[in-house]
Amino acid sequence: MTDDRMTTCNPPPPEGWSLFTLRGGFIDRNGPLFFRDDGPHGFQLGMRIEDRHCNPRGVGHGGWLMTFADMMLPMAAHRHPKVGRYFLPTVSMSVDFLAPAPLGAWLTSQTEILRVTRNLVFGQGLVYADDTLVARVNGVFKIGESIAKLLGDADLQDA
Repeated sequence: MTDDRMTTCNPPPPEGWSLFTLRGGFIDRNGPLFFRDDGPHGFQLGMRIEDRHCNPRGVGHGGWLMTFADMMLPMAAHRHPKVGRYFLPTVSMSVDFLAPAPLGAWLTSQTEILRVTRNLVFGQGLVYADDTLVARVNGVFKIGESIAKLLGDADLQDA
């Protein structure tokens, strides 16, 4: 991978992770994000916890962990056959913080889409820092406009 953002992930991501290439605003400021879509856990979002993601005590800031959760659930929902590539604004989300996520840890997600209705997606997931479970999340998302329509048919392979 030759993207300049790869050099900001030090150490690099574990084997089998690909750089999430959809760019823009909030994702750029909170990444770099990586993903893999295989194995028993389906779609997983991952990233290295950097100093800029931490609170003054050197662990992942709770608000930043909620941001990660708010990205992992919709990104997993995009792979669900009843959802696809639609913008999924957050209706509600809850997070239980179970342990600190230390600086330098590799953050990963496990997500389950529980139900899809005509207008809503219900999901839940777990967030790990290395092998430690650090958060449990639940979210509800509204099915909005097509991402291709919103972004002008940009390359959406990672959306």
